[in-house]
Amino acid sequence: MTDQRFILEMGMGNDLHGMDYQKAATRAIESALRRSTLPIFESTGMDHKEMRVAVTIGVQDPGALDLNALAEGLPRGRASVSAVKGGQNVTNPDTGETLVIATAAVEAFLPSQTDRWAPAS
Repeated sequence: MTDQRFILEMGMGNDLHGMDYQKAATRAIESALRRSTLPIFESTGMDHKEMRVAVTIGVQDPGALDLNALAEGLPRGRASVSAVKGGQNVTNPDTGETLVIATAAVEAFLPSQTDRWAPAS
């Protein structure tokens, strides 16, 4: 049985001081999660462990991220996190300090629900 994506949320996070990619990525994921709710689990009695969650983080230095720690911070489902070059670094010309901006795409997948839902009559 193949999974079907049923939600896609995007978020943005930053670290204004310290050039902490992990902090910016965590905030980007939290930003995406704040805009979503998944009442399907309460409505259907489905176990949230049936859900697969795939997160893609974009930052200028993907190797600076602890992907396992980011995955462990997700509240539901079986999570995986990957990192790609993206986001943005912005340097303050007055101080030389670099601000880190991360983006996150959080996708949630469930096994096909075709047999569980009947069309409205």
